[in-house]
Amino acid sequence: MRVTHRIRTPTVGGSGSGRHEQEASRCRQAIQPVAPAAAVRAPGAGPNGADGCGAPSSWARRRWSRSRRPRTRCCPRTRPPRPPRAGPPPSPTRRTGRAPTPRGTRSRRAARSPRGRAVPAAPSQQPAASPSPSTGAPATPGKPGTFTASTASGGAQGKGTTRRWRLEVEEGSGVDPEAAARSVEAILGDPRGWTKDPQYGFQLVGAGQPVDFTVKIATPKTTDLLCDVVTPELIGETNCRVGHTVVVNLKRWKEGSPQFSGSVEEYRALIVNHEVGHELGRGHEGCPGAGKPAPAMMQQIKGLGGCKSNAWPFDANGTYLSGPHVL
Repeated sequence: MRVTHRIRTPTVGGSGSGRHEQEASRCRQAIQPVAPAAAVRAPGAGPNGADGCGAPSSWARRRWSRSRRPRTRCCPRTRPPRPPRAGPPPSPTRRTGRAPTPRGTRSRRAARSPRGRAVPAAPSQQPAASPSPSTGAPATPGKPGTFTASTASGGAQGKGTTRRWRLEVEEGSGVDPEAAARSVEAILGDPRGWTKDPQYGFQLVGAGQPVDFTVKIATPKTTDLLCDVVTPELIGETNCRVGHTVVVNLKRWKEGSPQFSGSVEEYRALIVNHEVGHELGRGHEGCPGAGKPAPAMMQQIKGLGGCKSNAWPFDANGTYLSGPHVL
């Protein structure tokens, strides 16, 4: 860049004109092309200063001041931290209005679902409540059935302490509870029965009355449950006495037993006399000898052992038909 100064030359003929022409000539010889901004001298210290060439222009002064200014790299301005705004903290909810879910609690399928669209919840894993058994249904697997009590009642039988009893029939068995109650009452009051002994006595009472023991006619399946039968050859075949309950197997009540040589009604008498004998405190007995009547307390369903079938504790003469005790 070339800097040129305009110099006013006085008019020739004036006073001191020769002196001014010499100074102008000397200044024109001294003026050289201006070097870059870094080579410009300060006013009064060089050819463009106060050495007879006059004061520098304002443009030269600005150029000089810029060349003397230190060149530094601009640093990014760091802003001080903005003070917190007054008021309650911002809500953690998002634009959708839903609270953020902690990391790791959502599945990939739920995380990829579009915003604002509800994701169906997983089906409940709670087990369904098991239905309660119906009180009016027949016997169900694993639980005893429902029984219907007889409404029949009768007078005292025997001379001993009266034991009150009631008959119940399992629903769905097809047995009439009233007729069955009268049949058992006749067996207990028979002269060959337990009332022959003067220390025993019985009385049939109806439903809702206090009793000393109960006679239940149950299906084979319910009988096995009530009697806790585990012997394979006796499952569905036997009768029992549990606590103060005499359980009569429906199959034996209707069909009798192949080991018993007699009628079904006779075998019913054997069932009642044998199980009620346990209620009276008597134990099992064995065959007294070949050809002799089998005791009522003998387990005749397992075989007679040479004895003859018999359903009664006493014979027609009032003699007790006993046998050796069996553990």
